[in-house]
Amino acid sequence: MKRSVGAEDASAFIDARINELGDWRGKTLAKVRAILHKADPEIVEEVKWMGTPVFSHGGIVCTAETYKNHVKLTFARGAALPDPAGLFNSSLDGSVRRAIDIHEGDRIDEAALKDLIRAAVTLNLKVTPQPRTARKRAG
Repeated sequence: MKRSVGAEDASAFIDARINELGDWRGKTLAKVRAILHKADPEIVEEVKWMGTPVFSHGGIVCTAETYKNHVKLTFARGAALPDPAGLFNSSLDGSVRRAIDIHEGDRIDEAALKDLIRAAVTLNLKVTPQPRTARKRAG
């Protein structure tokens, strides 16, 4: 099993994956990646779990997997996110994660996806423990 890689290596890995696909899935992955960075310029790219692109800020926002017939965005805490546009269309029975399956020819609602990404980051930053500051000892 591959270990996670550093941010620079992860970006290069994702670039290579997009180019390797060379079809609508690569274009879709590139578009989703751009939307993630537009929604939150502080998104960090990682690669984990045998080559899965992972996008994080304060914790995992989502993973982006490519399959033969679709590109899947799985939001780590998707069940806790508001989804007024109804983007989630997969993994709806899970108690924590939710996913969006994008098929060839599907239109991506960029504004709604940005809202979902921002909500995921906000949730991550709320639930991720912040480092404690050193306390001065009395005496």
